[in-house]
Amino acid sequence: MKFFRIMSLVVSLVPAAFAQHQTFTVTPDASEVRIKLNTTHEVVNGTFHVQSGSISFDRAITQISGLVTVVAGSGKTGNDSRDKKMNKDILKVDQFTTVSFAPKAYRGMIVASGDSTIQVSGVFTLLGTGHDITVPMQIRIVGSTATAKAQFAVPYVQWGLRNPSFLFWKAENDVAVDLSLVGSVSK
Repeated sequence: MKFFRIMSLVVSLVPAAFAQHQTFTVTPDASEVRIKLNTTHEVVNGTFHVQSGSISFDRAITQISGLVTVVAGSGKTGNDSRDKKMNKDILKVDQFTTVSFAPKAYRGMIVASGDSTIQVSGVFTLLGTGHDITVPMQIRIVGSTATAKAQFAVPYVQWGLRNPSFLFWKAENDVAVDLSLVGSVSK
């Protein structure tokens, strides 16, 4: 009799455990990556195009995986000459067409509906080289719609990219990134 009660409890809990697994599919045209680079003469603001993104996560056991990909050559700063130099000399888009982030783990709790704040750890790939990073992220889920927002710094010089400074125009060694992903959540 005790065996049947335990089995009944297990069978009733299994659907709830599986209901925790979801996939966040990014809508590229509704998403964006903004950058800000401080220099001695101006603040350079720019945007990059999100190419694709799909993140699988499990709220019950805090597992996360997937990939968000950004088109490296899509950066626009409002200055065509600067953008051309950024693409050719810094991002080397002829060799490295994308920049990506692959989440591996998260800390915190993602609620089924509403707002959540988590810490996402993963691999940020720039110029073909992966770099471990942890990003604070705000998640909002309403029905089947979801947004993920993050603000973080990328130490691009430390990660092997060239600093664009020249003569009296000096740029900082880190670039601020403001990520906004919009998409849908499915089970």
